[in-house]
Amino acid sequence: MVLSAKHKDELNCAIADYLKSSGYIEAYNHFVQEADVPADKANDKKFNGLLEKKWTSVLRLQKKVMDLESKVTETVKEYEGGPTKRERSADNWIPRPPERYCLTGHRMPISRVIFHPVYNVMVSASEDGSIKVWDYESGDFERTLKGHTDAVNDIAFESTGKTLASCSSDLTIRLWDFVGFECIKTMHGHDHTVSSVRFVPTGDFLVSASRDKSIKVWEVSTGYCTKTLVGHREWVRVAAVSPDGKLIASGSNDHTIRIWEIATKECKVELREHDHVVECVAWAPEVCTSHINEAIQAENPRAGKSDGPFLVSGSRDKTIKVYDVSTGSCIISLIGHDNWVRQAIFHPSGKMIVSCADDKTLRVWDFKNRRCTKTIAAHEHFVTCLDFHKSAPYVITGSVDQLCKVWECR
Repeated sequence: MVLSAKHKDELNCAIADYLKSSGYIEAYNHFVQEADVPADKANDKKFNGLLEKKWTSVLRLQKKVMDLESKVTETVKEYEGGPTKRERSADNWIPRPPERYCLTGHRMPISRVIFHPVYNVMVSASEDGSIKVWDYESGDFERTLKGHTDAVNDIAFESTGKTLASCSSDLTIRLWDFVGFECIKTMHGHDHTVSSVRFVPTGDFLVSASRDKSIKVWEVSTGYCTKTLVGHREWVRVAAVSPDGKLIASGSNDHTIRIWEIATKECKVELREHDHVVECVAWAPEVCTSHINEAIQAENPRAGKSDGPFLVSGSRDKTIKVYDVSTGSCIISLIGHDNWVRQAIFHPSGKMIVSCADDKTLRVWDFKNRRCTKTIAAHEHFVTCLDFHKSAPYVITGSVDQLCKVWECR
C-alpha cells in the first residue's frame, strides 16, 4: 500500500511524537533529521498520542474482523455442509436466530413455557403469579389466567389440550378449563412450594413434586390425592411421567434422580450421576430408541441394543446426561454449558437434544457424536425454560429477563 504525501507527513509526525514522549531522544533526533520532519510539526499537539490511538484502534478492528470471519465461515459450513432449505426435513429443524417474536407482559422471571398440543397458541407461567396465553404464529397476546397468589412454577396440558394444570409457591395445584379459561379445581395437600406438575398420558391422573420432599399423584375428576411417594432427602424439583404412564422420574436438590413405579409406589432405581441439584428430567419418546442405540454403539461397538426406556437430565453441575433406565446406567454425558442447565428435551425427530441454561444460551446437541452443533445467545439473562413444537417449526424460550421468545426453525 502506497501512502500519499500528506499521510506520510502525518505518520512521520506521529512517530516523532511517540519517540519523544517515550524518552527515546537520540532516536527522535535521528528520525526527525532523516525523515525531514519540520520542527513546528514535530511539536504539534494534535499528534500527541496519535500513534498509540491508531494502533489500539487497529487491534480492535482486527479482532472484530476475525470474529466476523469466523461467523461467516460457520454460516457457510452450516448452509453448504447441511441440506438446503428446500431439502431440509422436519427431522433436521433447529432454531435459528434472530427470534421471530419477543413477547413482553410478565413483570417477573418466566418459569415455564409450553405449546398447546392442538391450537397455535403457547402458554407462559411466571413468578409474578400469572399465566399468559399467546398466539405464537402472530406474536399476539391473547389473555391472562389469574388465581394463584404466589409464583407459578410449572404448567402442563393433558393430551387433548382441554385442561391446563398449574402449580405454585402458594402450595396449590390448579386445573383450568382451556375452553372457558376458568379455574375449575384447586388442589391442596403439599406442605411447601409445588415445583412441578404433569398429567399421566391418559389424562385421568396428575403428578406433582414439591419442596416438601414428596411426589403426589392426584385423581383429576375428584381432585383427591391418591398416592404419596416419599424418598428424596431434599426438595423435589421436577417429576416427569413416562410415555406409557407406568413410571415417574424425579429430580431433586439431593443430586439424585429416582425412578418410581406408580402402581406400587416403589422406587425402582436411584441414579447418582450428577454432582449438584437436578433441575430437569425428560423421558425419551419412542422415536429416540434407534438413535440412542446408535450413540451407544458409536462409543462401544460391542454393546447390545436396548429398548430403554431412556431419560435425559440437566443439572446445576452444568452437564446433560442420558440414561438407560432398564440398567440404571448413564450412557451419554454432554458438556458445554457454562452455567446451570435449566431444561433439556429431546428433539421431535429423536436425533438431537435441545437445552437452555443460565449461561443465557439455547443449545442443540448431536448426542450420537456428543457435541454441541448450535449455540444461540438467546436472552440477556438466564434462560429458564424452553419447548419444541411437536410438528410445527417453532421453539419457545423463557427467561429471568421477563421475556418469552419465539424462534423459527429451518
